[in-house]
Amino acid sequence: MYSEKVMDHFMNPRNVGEIENPDGVGEVGNVKCGDIMRMYLKIKDDTIEDVKFKTFGCGSAIASSSMATELIKGKTISQAMEITNKAVAEALDGLPPIKMHCSVLAEQAIKSALLDYSQKNNIQIEGLEDMDFDDDHHHDIIEE
Repeated sequence: MYSEKVMDHFMNPRNVGEIENPDGVGEVGNVKCGDIMRMYLKIKDDTIEDVKFKTFGCGSAIASSSMATELIKGKTISQAMEITNKAVAEALDGLPPIKMHCSVLAEQAIKSALLDYSQKNNIQIEGLEDMDFDDDHHHDIIEE
């Protein structure tokens, strides 16, 4: 049911914790399943120098958070903005269809933290203008 990568990132999650004095913090959640993700960013010269997360949720939520941090660490803001839920799921060698919403939360956590960073620094990040961080409508979507 779960790939080896999902199990590895669940059992040995990367970048767990908080960043002291983060440049951006994003929190997203889904009331239907109870998953809550909080992502912390340290950004210098348009590059994500460090990223940490805290997730309350199922194994797929933890694995998705862990993989998302690996995908954006060391990347520019614009590169991080390109990360999609499908990229997170693919990097984990797939998620069960019923768990795809976990990868959606991971994408939203990244973008929510970048939105917080942009607001704190009074800058505009292309692609964040119309972001909807309400995951409710993604929970019942089954993708393969």
